[in-house]
Amino acid sequence: MKVAYIFPGQGAQTVGMGKEFYESSSEAREVFDKADQLISGLTDVIFKGPREKLTSTAYCQPAIFTYSLAALAAFQAHSKFQNIEPQFACGLSLGECAAVAAAGALSFAEALKLVERRASFMEEATRPQKGAMTAVIGFDCDQLVEICAKTGAQVANFNSPEQIVITGDAQKVAEASKIIENQGAKRVIPLDVSGAFHSSLMQSAVPKFEEELNKTVFQTPRFPVVSNVDGQSTDKPEDIRNNLAKQITSSVQWVGSIRYIAGQGVTDFIEIGPGNILKGLIRKINPALKVHNIKIPEDIDRLPF
Repeated sequence: MKVAYIFPGQGAQTVGMGKEFYESSSEAREVFDKADQLISGLTDVIFKGPREKLTSTAYCQPAIFTYSLAALAAFQAHSKFQNIEPQFACGLSLGECAAVAAAGALSFAEALKLVERRASFMEEATRPQKGAMTAVIGFDCDQLVEICAKTGAQVANFNSPEQIVITGDAQKVAEASKIIENQGAKRVIPLDVSGAFHSSLMQSAVPKFEEELNKTVFQTPRFPVVSNVDGQSTDKPEDIRNNLAKQITSSVQWVGSIRYIAGQGVTDFIEIGPGNILKGLIRKINPALKVHNIKIPEDIDRLPF
């Protein structure tokens, strides 16, 4: 059986997530405790909230990353699954940082420090100009790209053949959204976000993050990482580093990433972390693919491997 690890991005968070892992797995608890040493009080925010604090980019990104790696540690410690080695790791936006750590290109501590800086730089980039993001459901992809080109809006995520997220200057996103709605999209849903992620409005975050990335030593991963930037795999440390910088402003090629992994013969995906958003997206991309979620300890026992 060929397997890939996949990790969710920002938006999947809930107060209390991961507490069952903390209480039942010493390996997961070690991950949470290590995170607390690096970001004081992080687990308190994850387990107790308040929701507004957990949802803020500064806490949300480190929180989801930590929970995903803690759940992975619990899974890998299980006697039944110690011999499972995935073909690929991949993550949606922030989830790519978890994929890089899961593949061993960075240690947990190194990756968490980068996630914290990434969150801080992205939050800073939202302040000078009002940005917005809108999810578009049930609309032709080529038509949407054309409308974005005309209005100055940009594409943030190619999430599935039925769901694309647009991003950029708030006025331009509103203009594009209106045209898309008038031309027959099933649904056009403004997202409750603090800025225009995966757009050129994030450009000021890139050189700052590149500086942090360049201070960090990346190792050759145990298995390839598939990047959001181009939907292709790499096991070269320098490519992984460059892709992490580029993906802040580039479109998330999730459809391309999943099709690439499936094209290499992978049939089963293990979604590790909060929510089951990726499972829903993959069902739309290719219903023949199987996605198994690890959100709570019991999910590990239920895996059919």
